[in-house]
Amino acid sequence: MQMRFHVAPCRTKTVENVRQRFVELGFEPTLNRKKSQTSGARKLLDGQEEAKIIAMRLGSPPDGYGKWTLRWWVVELEIVETISHETVRQTLKKVA
Repeated sequence: MQMRFHVAPCRTKTVENVRQRFVELGFEPTLNRKKSQTSGARKLLDGQEEAKIIAMRLGSPPDGYGKWTLRWWVVELEIVETISHETVRQTLKKVA
């Protein structure tokens, strides 16, 4: 039985970086790299805060509003100290 491997294309720089790590660190650390502690952005809302936003969204809009608006969320929301309209939009997009 012959095994087949799919090799995804990669840049020359990627191969050079892997080769450099292999020379400096050895085989095992090169294959099992730890994720950087600084990679990725810190999450602004925890699960409970997201749930509050979603629950509020599922209710009827506040008096004087025909529908929910992102501007209303940013101004009126008191779940966290500061929040951008983009964070609210992405949170609501999860359940849309």
